[in-house]
Amino acid sequence: MDEVYRRLAEHLDRLPDGFPPSESGAEIRLLRRLFTLEEAELAVHLTLEREGAEAIASRAHLTEEEAERRLGEMARKGLIFSAESEEGKVLYQAAPFVIGIYEFQVNRLSDEFLKDLSDYWSTVKEREEPRTISQMRTIPINESIDPRLEVLPYENVYALVEAHDKFAVAPCICRSRAKKLGRGCDAPIDTCLIFGDFADYYVRTGRGRRITKEEVKQLLAKANEANLVLNPTNSMLISAICCCCGCCCGILRGLKYEKKPSEAVASSFIAEYDKSKCIGCLKCVDRCQMDAMTLDANSVRSNKDRCIGCGLCVSTCPTGALSLVRKPDRGEKLPETFFDTWRVIAKQRGAAHLNGGCF
Repeated sequence: MDEVYRRLAEHLDRLPDGFPPSESGAEIRLLRRLFTLEEAELAVHLTLEREGAEAIASRAHLTEEEAERRLGEMARKGLIFSAESEEGKVLYQAAPFVIGIYEFQVNRLSDEFLKDLSDYWSTVKEREEPRTISQMRTIPINESIDPRLEVLPYENVYALVEAHDKFAVAPCICRSRAKKLGRGCDAPIDTCLIFGDFADYYVRTGRGRRITKEEVKQLLAKANEANLVLNPTNSMLISAICCCCGCCCGILRGLKYEKKPSEAVASSFIAEYDKSKCIGCLKCVDRCQMDAMTLDANSVRSNKDRCIGCGLCVSTCPTGALSLVRKPDRGEKLPETFFDTWRVIAKQRGAAHLNGGCF
């Protein structure tokens, strides 16, 4: 039985961001918690290409009816992704563990699951990973952007929103998990903004609720008020925007451990600080999630190595002592969609040999 789950673990490890083994075998316990044996056997036959049940059934040696039944239940449980084609046919796709299966558990956060998850993450074996593009990137809140600053459409949060006509909101998985564990902060929970096919999936499977474009903009304004960093999917046409806090959210907590978050983050901007204009109100110190702005000997100190270009400090600076400037272009081309981002990362990780083909 464990051999089935080991094959599934290897399958997930070939997907974007991987699923590395742990020192204690906790990954097998975690997968047994999420997947039935039948689901684990079927999951390894899904790829990063969307397919109908008949193609997957053929590889898995199942009838189309049986495959469709299992796949529908797996999509409902957040173990795979599903979408409807223009013709109304349901298509299925493998989902990485992160971003994907973990986030899809937002409505299934049992104590047992959280324990298995903690056991896994605390015992994961360290290993050297190839450099890939990021699944998420940081963009500034629009209130921090000077009209004279060159900003591309995929760097402008409202332009990203305008490109869609389907919207949903879901609870933040990171703050939900922290609250469940008796930790966390007072930031809003319902801040995970979902777009397009992802929005359809979240609504269809009970993970989120449908909202309007105007409600999206209202939630973005509330995120700014709550000092939350905007992290959309790393694609020109986005699938989601995470509104992140530095105390609960995995993206920012990971960046905080970096010696130079400014170099580790996928971001186009960085904050410039003009000390001569500073009046010491300390709003920037309170707002910064990366400790890039700190109080040092009764004066504000700026550490550019820690700045991720979110603009939270800029939007509330009363004197214009802070402003965003463009970082040197690192030459990374943004994939068109988030699903293209998954494919690019999988290729960069050498996943093209995945059972059944990754693409």
